[in-house]
Amino acid sequence: MQNQIEIKSIIDEALTLRWELGDNLHDSVIESIYRDAAKISDRVVTKTGEKPRFDWERKLDQLLTSRTFGFPLMVLMLTAVFWITISGANVPSAMLADLLLGSFHPALKNIAASIGMPWWLDGFLLDGVYLSMAWVLSVMLPPMAIFFPLFTLLEDFGYLPRVAFNLDNMFRKSGAHGKQALSMAMGYGCNAAGIIATRIIDSPRERLIAIVTNNFSLCNGRWPTQILIATLFIGSLAPAHLGGLISASAVVGIALLGIFLTFATSLLLSKTMLKGEVSSFSLELPPYRPPRIWRTLYTSLIDRTIFVLWRAIVFAVPAGAVIWLISNINIGALSLAEHTINFFDPFGLFIGLNGVLILAYIIAIPANEIVIPTILMLTVLSAKLAGVGEGAGVMFELDDLGATMNIFQAGGWTLLTAVNLMLFSLIHNPCSTTIYTIYKETGSVKWTIISSLLPVVMGIIICFFVAQIWHLFS
Repeated sequence: MQNQIEIKSIIDEALTLRWELGDNLHDSVIESIYRDAAKISDRVVTKTGEKPRFDWERKLDQLLTSRTFGFPLMVLMLTAVFWITISGANVPSAMLADLLLGSFHPALKNIAASIGMPWWLDGFLLDGVYLSMAWVLSVMLPPMAIFFPLFTLLEDFGYLPRVAFNLDNMFRKSGAHGKQALSMAMGYGCNAAGIIATRIIDSPRERLIAIVTNNFSLCNGRWPTQILIATLFIGSLAPAHLGGLISASAVVGIALLGIFLTFATSLLLSKTMLKGEVSSFSLELPPYRPPRIWRTLYTSLIDRTIFVLWRAIVFAVPAGAVIWLISNINIGALSLAEHTINFFDPFGLFIGLNGVLILAYIIAIPANEIVIPTILMLTVLSAKLAGVGEGAGVMFELDDLGATMNIFQAGGWTLLTAVNLMLFSLIHNPCSTTIYTIYKETGSVKWTIISSLLPVVMGIIICFFVAQIWHLFS
């Protein structure tokens, strides 16, 4: 198919030039064009009695777009990208965290103490604003710096149009556009980048569907939460030698649930608020070509990584300020954070979560990267745990999984809490960066609100039903 497209385009080019320029077109140009077409034809057309020639591009297309191997290879390819991203980001993330949190933060605290900065200003600026920014930077930068170049390499090589080709029928059946497969895949790196990627969809109706459902792609800010909770609560249920496999399978299951919800929500929207005919489009598979490394690095690191990271930091700074303030401003014997936790606790327990988790997700709207540090800090604060953490309003994480588990258990966590946290981490409102991007891309307050509220309502409903089923059989 690809070679037929090449031959047709070359011949069309020759005919167009001949029509436009007539006799002014040099014969050697026409001969060159037809010579190129003849070479392609000679490569793919087998004459009578001649042994078929091997064409690696055609063989590769037969594998990547086949009904039998196309989907498994697609899952393996994307899984490999996610695995390289998560595994490869561990070391640089730890190094960046050690630098920003382990070295810079204490140094800044010492400087503040030496100049006699008031404790409240020290806490507000360094334990609130700075720590929030440092968490986002250390957690977001390494995965994005790995994922986006890998994704761009697959795009340059010509593989991503094959992904759209494989998923086109499923998206069409759900009333969406085949190109939504590409924006969905981009969302696994960052939902804000996935929203921007919907520009490739020409139909306004189908682009809105892709925008509203992109939140169901697990962005890199939510992977750490999924992995930690699955390791502590799901993997621990299995024998030690199978724990890693079981916890990884649980995370993959959550990601697959996100894909199912993308199709289901797309179908729901196409039958209700966004009715309309599925637009037809011609998907020409481009030729495979070697990726352009320097252009890839520029496109992925400058246009995507730095752009999205800057927006995330801008929104994370006020979140850090709010975290410190509500943890250190008291009304009576309790802080604002503790009053809020007590207020949300009945509702949180009703849907299989708790007040700490509800408050943490409200605070962490600016950045999913600060969810776990915020949960740990709020749990220590509300459970009155002594000797753990850095103080009220100071986010932290522990390297020791056992110590982290002890904090969760002290906060009253059960297996149901963990399962519903994994579900709610997938199905909740977008982060502030994504919400802002949705508004910029749609120019609509209405669709920004729908895109923000629909996932969180779905998350609450699903967590409620899981909790009821859990209590019914427990």
